[in-house]
Amino acid sequence: MPLNPREQKFVLLRPGYSTRRIAVELKSAGVIRNPSAFVLWHYFHHNRSLKAGEYLFETTASARTVHDRLARGDIYVHTVVIPEGYTIFDIAQAMQDAGLATPQEFLNAAQSNTSLISDLAPEAKSLEGFLFPETYQFTRTQTLQEMIAAMVKQFRQVAAEIGLNSDVQRIVTLASIIEKETGAAEERPLVASVYQNRLAKNIALQADPSVIYAEQLEGTYGGALHHADMRFNSSYNTYTHPGLPPGPIGNPGRSSLEAAMHPAKTDYYYFVSNGNGHHRFAQTLEEHNRNVAALRKIVQKH
Repeated sequence: MPLNPREQKFVLLRPGYSTRRIAVELKSAGVIRNPSAFVLWHYFHHNRSLKAGEYLFETTASARTVHDRLARGDIYVHTVVIPEGYTIFDIAQAMQDAGLATPQEFLNAAQSNTSLISDLAPEAKSLEGFLFPETYQFTRTQTLQEMIAAMVKQFRQVAAEIGLNSDVQRIVTLASIIEKETGAAEERPLVASVYQNRLAKNIALQADPSVIYAEQLEGTYGGALHHADMRFNSSYNTYTHPGLPPGPIGNPGRSSLEAAMHPAKTDYYYFVSNGNGHHRFAQTLEEHNRNVAALRKIVQKH
């Protein structure tokens, strides 16, 4: 007889479960009435094996219908959306929201599985920068290590497509800053040129996102930057330490990686928001100060 679950029921059937164990789990969840009848039905249809996985039951179904779903492997998948620029801290929250891991479990895995990128970034302290932004579908029978490996695999695939095969750590680190500085894809080569020009003359990059990341690593970021934060003591602080930070400050997408690989040829050393989602670029500090003043006027009007 069909049985209607009183509420949404998730049932996790792990690899290696016997048919009787599966039947008992389904009965405990209120999905079927009689485990023995379920097992008997299965033995009369033994040519169809039952697939391990997580199943969602929320509508009225007979034991035969439930059996058919398990034979088809109609398992529940968890969707994890990782936008461009997400840090490992952001991804950790997304994994928790999807019901796949606690933030600390994910962070521990992201910091302890650096062997996945040892050929690309041998000195990396975490997988930051190499967990490619994408929409992923995972199941509860996958391990956290397998999920992380899928993200790294996606990075490797994109890297191969765009020809990123040398100086990977530097390119990804620069791309992660570019990603944080502008959401406009057409501006990214210009932003890359500013940083490339500054690096060439050993001028501090002075990238605000690096300060935010430095404080996130220490667990002290309060949600906004203040003038005193620019002196925060960290090798990731690009105000106090010239050159690139020791590693990426987020996970860049394809266009930021390409911009870091192929910066525009400019004489720009400065840029600031124009108040409309884009930036004004400048060659000199005087010109930059005028652009900053223009931005302040816009902000005051609003």
